[in-house]
Amino acid sequence: MTKKLLAEFIGTFWLVLGGCGSAVLAAGVPDVGIGWLGVSLAFGLTVLTMAYAVGGISGGHFNPAVSLGLMIAGRFEAKDLLPYWAAQVAGAIAAAVVLFVIVSGQAGFAGVGGFASNGFGEASPMGYGLTSAFVTEVVMTAAFLVIILGATSKLAPAGFAPIAIGLGLTLIHLISIPVTNTSVNPARSTGVALFADGPALAQLWLFWVAPLIGAAVGAVIWKAMTTSD
Repeated sequence: MTKKLLAEFIGTFWLVLGGCGSAVLAAGVPDVGIGWLGVSLAFGLTVLTMAYAVGGISGGHFNPAVSLGLMIAGRFEAKDLLPYWAAQVAGAIAAAVVLFVIVSGQAGFAGVGGFASNGFGEASPMGYGLTSAFVTEVVMTAAFLVIILGATSKLAPAGFAPIAIGLGLTLIHLISIPVTNTSVNPARSTGVALFADGPALAQLWLFWVAPLIGAAVGAVIWKAMTTSD
């Protein structure tokens, strides 16, 4: 279990550092910034690379919502859920600390701003409200769980699951960055919210509730479609 939790810590650390780091450090650089397309790809690449690197150790969840969905689908033991959540949140916070140290070293540093945090209303990149944010996070997380469960099932070709999952997460970001800055991952939301300026902490509840509901919905949908693991 210690090795599994360390793998989840490292995987979630890389997801937050790579995904949120690309948003904070590289997205808005004048003329050469990677923009929302690049950030979407960065999040997908973090999951793809770590799923291959440590997925064989822990299952490669890197996300409390994914752990819950896998548990509901019968792929993960309930007794391991809270330890996994703790390791994932710790990895996300550690990545946010590293990112904060990097950002604060810039000349003329005057605060981190939104720090790639998630939000609705005034904290939404395009001003979407609470209902839009809730629906987006539930639906996107449900779709993510269906992708994960399908790509890792006996029905899918072996060895390609990380590619499908990584590209799935990329697509989710392409759709939903304008709405919530894309969470679908409570650990990712928690890590950066601790350092962000603005209402990120006050709105963090939504980015636990909606992804967890979405994960449960996705697991139920998958179980309704197939009897295979």
